[in-house]
Amino acid sequence: MSAIDDLVTELARLPTIGRKSALRLTYHLLRQPAEQSHRLALALVTLADKVRPCTECFNLTESDRCTLCTDPRRDRSMVCVVEEASDIPSIERTGEFRGLYHVLGGRLAPLDGVGPSDLTVDQLVARVTSGAIREVIVATNPKLEGEATALYLQEQLRPTGVTVSRLARGLPVGGDLEYADGVTIVQALSARRAM
Repeated sequence: MSAIDDLVTELARLPTIGRKSALRLTYHLLRQPAEQSHRLALALVTLADKVRPCTECFNLTESDRCTLCTDPRRDRSMVCVVEEASDIPSIERTGEFRGLYHVLGGRLAPLDGVGPSDLTVDQLVARVTSGAIREVIVATNPKLEGEATALYLQEQLRPTGVTVSRLARGLPVGGDLEYADGVTIVQALSARRAM
């Protein structure tokens, strides 16, 4: 196998990158100065060597604890549970949530062989049991596996006495009612609020 084929194969393993896109990226890199490819290679090696899960919340960090867990301005009584570390920036961009996070590292997916022991559920329960956490907000994706994960977390956290809430779902701002599916409309109706 050639160096070009090796890179195309590796790039094609990335999400949303097919073999054709991987080939385009490879040829793009070959047209760039060698220093640019070296910087990219160094950034990838540095990423693999330095980034690891936070020991408290399992967010990605280069330190023992991430910047969110060490920020004294965060509300330590609330924890938002997400499937992946990549979900955190979406919530942070809103500027509305000032609590802490807990990254599960996936969602329950029995057909794919992902069970509770493959996630950080035990660590979440231990965190809630040992700390001053009053509310856990479950922010798993509203898909079948995300819903199953949310129900499982609710059952695991019930003995702790902590409040467990779920992100509300409904019609998106700017969306048209005629294009909404039935489940979304039902959820929007049940989560309605007074004006």
